[in-house]
Amino acid sequence: MVTALIGKKVGMTQVYQKDGSALPATVIKAGPCVVVQMKTTETDGYQSVQLGLVEEKPAKANKAMGGHYKKAGVPPTRVRREIPLETAKKAKGADAPKADDAAASLKAGDQFDVTMFKAGDRVDVIGTTRGKGFQGVMKRHNFAGGGATHGSMFHRAPGSIGASSFPSRVVKGMRAAGHMGNTRVTTKNLKIVQIDVENNLLVLHGAVPGSPGGYLVIRRAITAKPETVPQVEKVKKGKK
Repeated sequence: MVTALIGKKVGMTQVYQKDGSALPATVIKAGPCVVVQMKTTETDGYQSVQLGLVEEKPAKANKAMGGHYKKAGVPPTRVRREIPLETAKKAKGADAPKADDAAASLKAGDQFDVTMFKAGDRVDVIGTTRGKGFQGVMKRHNFAGGGATHGSMFHRAPGSIGASSFPSRVVKGMRAAGHMGNTRVTTKNLKIVQIDVENNLLVLHGAVPGSPGGYLVIRRAITAKPETVPQVEKVKKGKK
């Protein structure tokens, strides 16, 4: 089965719990997604599925991509992503399903939406962070900086970046000023708080990468962690 959906970040909000506490939450319009292409071991050397995000505004395609969508029998989409197929690694025995069987059960034109998730599930969200441009070491790497008064001439400079005699060069990986943001980031183990099936909306507890309107991939959590429940003090028997 497909393990992820393509979505679009709507923005952040608050979700109030029964006890009155407010949770910071992100609203994502996830899907519906349509299968554009199946990649198999025989033709491509690996198993995956290419999904396209169906949006309200119709997308345009050039002649090459138009043929790609025409072969699949689906309308053009603006965004496409390759999603790995779910394999039963934990299943044992002769009856355990294989990746080839999962791929055979899918075909171009199949649709997936938020119904593949349920409230309480854990998901990983993959997106591109906001671009900050060229930034110094204090903003980019949280350097402390130098003194601000008493005639200090060292305020926001990085300081020493290596010895002059040996190795007589700047070693690789040295933290310095440079391009900040606009990178692919995965936020793991976010809990689904609410699901709006009619509007294809997912409400996740916490923040996700990118700005409102940015495209995301929402997949089932690979390393899902159990939810931590605060311990309630037990009342000793016989104590008044």
